[in-house]
Amino acid sequence: MKRRKSIETILSHAGLCSDPATGAISTPIYQTATFGHPRLGESTGFDYSRTSNPTRLVLERMLADLEQGNRAYAFSSGMAAITSLMTLFKPGDKVLVSDDLYGGTYRLFEKTFKPWNLNAEFVDFSDLAAVEQSLDRNVKAFFIETPTNPLMKITDLKKAAKLACTHDALVIVDNTFMTPYCQRPIPLGADIVVHSGTKYLSGHNDTLAGVVVAKTAGLAAKIGFIQNATGAVLAPFDSWLVLRGLKTLAVRMDRSQENAATVAAWLTKRKGVRTVYFPGLSGHPGQRIHKTQSSGPGAIISFRVAGPAVVKKIINRVKTITFAESLGGVESLITYPISQTHADICAAMRDRIGVTDDLLRLSIGIESCDDLIADLDQAIG
Repeated sequence: MKRRKSIETILSHAGLCSDPATGAISTPIYQTATFGHPRLGESTGFDYSRTSNPTRLVLERMLADLEQGNRAYAFSSGMAAITSLMTLFKPGDKVLVSDDLYGGTYRLFEKTFKPWNLNAEFVDFSDLAAVEQSLDRNVKAFFIETPTNPLMKITDLKKAAKLACTHDALVIVDNTFMTPYCQRPIPLGADIVVHSGTKYLSGHNDTLAGVVVAKTAGLAAKIGFIQNATGAVLAPFDSWLVLRGLKTLAVRMDRSQENAATVAAWLTKRKGVRTVYFPGLSGHPGQRIHKTQSSGPGAIISFRVAGPAVVKKIINRVKTITFAESLGGVESLITYPISQTHADICAAMRDRIGVTDDLLRLSIGIESCDDLIADLDQAIG
């Protein structure tokens, strides 16, 4: 049996010598909308960049390999990827969705697809008994974040996949927080993996991207048709930027996770911090399950303080850490979910899941951990 290379090697070789004509170490940027044909009835394999582009194709093949899927498709943003996926379903269908999830995904289901009668029911996927109670003949898919955003709840993916299989439902997993370096949902039973490639895959907060990876050729063909028909494709230069980011994913994730573990442990002991949510902490709900399906805790930390006045003080006083939306870059960011990433979730839903005015979220980068802790220490005061 041929030995599979380690994921660190696969990542560092992303796009390496993908152009056999020149042997270029870096994948060329094919900045073209269309392609000439040798003669009538013949094609180079590329016709129009909405359908396929050589730079994007190298990235897509890389992503499929990393997630151990049949085929990957690169989209213009994470939300474009999820939007395209939802057109797999029809009016009257229902999707069970993680209740604690990115606010933009909630908005998409509630404001865009609900009026079309594609219904989302938000359930706690860390409690599969509750999920089972929500199942009926209209449920066609599970849409799962694990860990969730921002409260870091964990879903047992193998058990969720078995449950979905008994009801003929697809399992879609948003793997943005973990990346394929730490977690691969398809071997655990997922049918489709999505990413906001803007985050860790790109890693430098310099481009928008989305990814869909399909487990089977049949699903891949459907997604490919949708992408070509709707046109939300990733541009050649942005494809190249994500390829470049993938080369350092392993070292970035290693450093960010190491930093996050140290910062999270420090926060648990810091006066003024009430609760810390981080899968790497002993006693974190779902930590045992997380360790069976992921090789690391990730680098996102959420924590509670005394209230909005303390939140304001921290946000206004951080210097090394930047107050900004998003996550997954080399720079550490602090976010206030209630007014930023989760602002479009209705107040009742936010209260139900715990996205309240005392909650902050950190995306830990690759800086000196001592500098990050010193910054938080002076900001908390």
